[in-house]
Amino acid sequence: MKFILFLFIYINLLASTLHLATSTNPSRLNPILATDSSSSEIAGFLFNGLVKYDKDSSTIIGDLASEFFYENNTTLIFKLNQNVKWHDGKSFSAKDVLFTYETLISTKISSPYSASFRFVKSVEIIDDFSIRVKYKKPYFKALETWMMGILPYHILKDDKNLMSSSFNTKPIGTGAYKLYQLEHSKNIILIANDDYFEGRPKIDKISFHIIADPLTRFLMLKSSALDVGNIESMQYEKQLNKDFLNKFDIYEDISRSYTYLGFNLRIEKFKNPKVREALSLAIDRKELVDILFLGHGKVCTGPFLPRSKAFNSQIKAPIKNIQKAKKLLKDAGYDENNPFSFEIVTSNSSSIRPYAAQILQYQLKKAGIIVTLRVMEWQAFLNMVVFPHKFDTVLLGWALSPAPDPYSLWHSDSDKTGGFNFIGYKNKKLDALIDASQEIIDREKLSTMWKEMFKIIVDDNPYLFLYIPNSITTVNKNIKNVQPSLSGIWHNYIEWEK
Repeated sequence: MKFILFLFIYINLLASTLHLATSTNPSRLNPILATDSSSSEIAGFLFNGLVKYDKDSSTIIGDLASEFFYENNTTLIFKLNQNVKWHDGKSFSAKDVLFTYETLISTKISSPYSASFRFVKSVEIIDDFSIRVKYKKPYFKALETWMMGILPYHILKDDKNLMSSSFNTKPIGTGAYKLYQLEHSKNIILIANDDYFEGRPKIDKISFHIIADPLTRFLMLKSSALDVGNIESMQYEKQLNKDFLNKFDIYEDISRSYTYLGFNLRIEKFKNPKVREALSLAIDRKELVDILFLGHGKVCTGPFLPRSKAFNSQIKAPIKNIQKAKKLLKDAGYDENNPFSFEIVTSNSSSIRPYAAQILQYQLKKAGIIVTLRVMEWQAFLNMVVFPHKFDTVLLGWALSPAPDPYSLWHSDSDKTGGFNFIGYKNKKLDALIDASQEIIDREKLSTMWKEMFKIIVDDNPYLFLYIPNSITTVNKNIKNVQPSLSGIWHNYIEWEK
């Protein structure tokens, strides 16, 4: 018995562990319900979709599907990899794909990801490892839809309430890592999947340390308690010494995310377009970026990714004009005797956004606008403010995709429980354009439509688009085989060694 215990301890000492940090407790480690960044990040190690992007996010390649092709312009065939096992050892099959689809479109769950499947007419099992997906009409993101993580039929088929299921904290996936331990507000440990169909990961464990405080995360990174971490521009410019630079490699590029100030358009005062334009003109975005990022970021001009086919380079950021802002507010009925006031709510999960809120407060005061601030813990922010729509404005961010689907954020139909259009934005012209774009497969035609949407959204000011930070990622030099690409560093993580 003592020998077995000694052997267990010895093996664990030899095991390689990748130490990471996440700012919040994951809400649900279930790919179809993971809407917060922590849940999505961790679930990405545990689950696979049928397809995925290649390392440069330019081409769609197989994941759980070993082969896929269009039978015609509304029918997709997926040939599934026959060597995939779930984490409990059961075999993956076409039943799992059909079950995931039927769950996503059912009324039993509330998931913003369900909208991506709204054009699917049917999903049919051809045999144990073949699936036919028929669409109601051609759909430009038919393949991207199936990047959604697939759920295990054999585990969840009799689950009555997936929203509160124990599966959400004890997930079984097909991914390169398996959940070993989940301690809320403390630690989440993943262990390598010995039977992973692409080969066992070379690093034995991933340990996610849940650290809400950004300064603590940075200090842990500096002390090498973390192996990989994102750092802020101020830290990069002012707080890194030679010792750190000798221990860590640094990778920097424009991030695939932006930060915005979103208005609750259900509130009467924000329905007035003059008010929204006035607030936009009272903000100095360049000053905001210069203060926050010291050259490691750029002004955001709209909702789609720069350098992508959806980006409209003709749209420029508004230039600060305090006098015009005051005139617009006066036209809307606000002046020194009746100043416009509102609250900005944001989360402490980002070290930058609370400072951004303070700068916005200072800038808007110059136009006679009174701003109060509220900074909240992430889960409380989501559950008490964002989802129930109890806010004036929110300072938040979105990830950016090379091929956006504007439906989920900008279509009127996405203003619903669990939907991502939580500001309540509605524009009939934009709705019609989004609807028309859904069945356009020609990427050049789509590009033209996306650019038109870009202009409509920016002109409407439902958000004030603020900034796109650079992503500055530090990786301990003890980690081998890291290969940076256009999509970042994580595309080949199963090959990393420590």
